[in-house]
Amino acid sequence: MLHKRLYQFVLVYFIGLAFLFAVKEIFNLSDYVIPGLPDIYITVRRVFARYFFDVLNTLSVAIVGHILSIAMATVVGIIGRLSNWMGSLIRTAAFNIQAYPIVAVAPMIFILLGDGLSSRLLIAAMICYFPLLLSFIGILSEPITDIEHFYIHSGRMRWQLEVKIRAFENMNKLITVVAGSATLAMVGTIVSEFIGASAGIGYSIRIALDQSDLSKILVALFMIGIFTSLYLAVLEWLGHLVSRSWGEA
Repeated sequence: MLHKRLYQFVLVYFIGLAFLFAVKEIFNLSDYVIPGLPDIYITVRRVFARYFFDVLNTLSVAIVGHILSIAMATVVGIIGRLSNWMGSLIRTAAFNIQAYPIVAVAPMIFILLGDGLSSRLLIAAMICYFPLLLSFIGILSEPITDIEHFYIHSGRMRWQLEVKIRAFENMNKLITVVAGSATLAMVGTIVSEFIGASAGIGYSIRIALDQSDLSKILVALFMIGIFTSLYLAVLEWLGHLVSRSWGEA
C-alpha cells in the first residue's frame, strides 16, 4: 500500500513539474517566473530541514484534528441514524451546514482564538467533520434487514448491536471514507496556516508566495504530498487490521 501511494504521488508530481517546464520553454519564461532545476536543487538544500519539521508540525495538527472529527462524527452519526425528531434534526442540520464553505469562517476563528494551535486544530477538524458525518449517517441509517430481522423478532436488538452490525457490514465503506477524509484534514490545516497561523508548512508557503519564490513552493508541495501519502498508507493499513480482527471475531 505504501509503495503504491508514494508511486502514484511521485508520478503525478513529476508530470506536473514536466508540464511546468514545458510552459517555461514554450513561452521562454525567465527563471524568476519558473525556476530551473539548478534553482530548485539549491532551494532543496537550503530549506529541506526547515520544511521537514514544518510538514511534521502540520501533519501532527492534521492527525489530531482528524481524530477529533472522526470521534464527533461517530457520536453524532449514531444519534443521527435515528428516525425520530432528533435524528431528523441532525440530518437536516448536517446537510445545510455542509453547503456552507467552512473556509469562509476561518478568519472569524482566527479573530476569536488567535493564530495558535487551537485555531488550526479547529479548522482542520471542521473541514473533514461534515463529509465524515454525512457518510456516517448514510451508512448507519441503512438497515441490514437480513441480519437485524432475527435480533428484532427475538427481542435481543439493542442500539449498540444495531450500530455494530451496520458498521461491520459496511466496514470497507467506512475505511474508505476515513482514509479519504485524511486528505481534507491535511488541506484544512494547511489552509488555516496559510490564512493566519504563525507555524506549519502553510505558513512557510505564504512566506514563499510573498517572496514570489516558486521553487520553495514546489519543494513544500513535494514534501506535503510525501507525508500525506505516508499518512494515508498508515490509515489503510490500520483499516485492514481492524477489518481482519472484526472478521475473526
